[in-house]
Amino acid sequence: MTTIATVLHWLRARAENLLALLLLSMFAVFLMQVTFRYILNIPVDWTVEYVTLAWLWGILFGYAFVVRGPEVIRLDMVYLSVSRTWRRAFDIFGGVAIAAIFVVTLPAVWDYVDFMARERTAALRIRFDLVFSIYLVFAVSVIVRMAAQVVDAIRGTGPHVHTPQDPESHDYD
Repeated sequence: MTTIATVLHWLRARAENLLALLLLSMFAVFLMQVTFRYILNIPVDWTVEYVTLAWLWGILFGYAFVVRGPEVIRLDMVYLSVSRTWRRAFDIFGGVAIAAIFVVTLPAVWDYVDFMARERTAALRIRFDLVFSIYLVFAVSVIVRMAAQVVDAIRGTGPHVHTPQDPESHDYD
């Protein structure tokens, strides 16, 4: 394993650890919320906000750094029923379209995140630019993934979809 591959593997493992900690903290804060609200009859507003923010960060961070291509949920009933040539066409068209949408909207997203630095969340008082900054990371990761999908489709080496019905569906050849 090369040095770069080792570092990337280590970073991916730490990203998984961070995502697991986010999920654990969400669960713990949720239990705290239930305890305070329904057992102690003391409503606590920051818990709802924390769980919402942790969920947002968990989903977007998870897609950007943890979820691998084959693990992405796909609508593959049509995709797997057509020939490999059509699959490549779907991958090229879909990848270009999705990447283009994210590239075109990226400046507006940047402006919005920058603008939201003026506002803070209601309970935890976290600046909204910090809350929404994960979307920028997510958007860039979508662009990179879609570009890789297009390149794989052009080369004929993608999309690495494994199904029990079609064990050879992991490649176009």
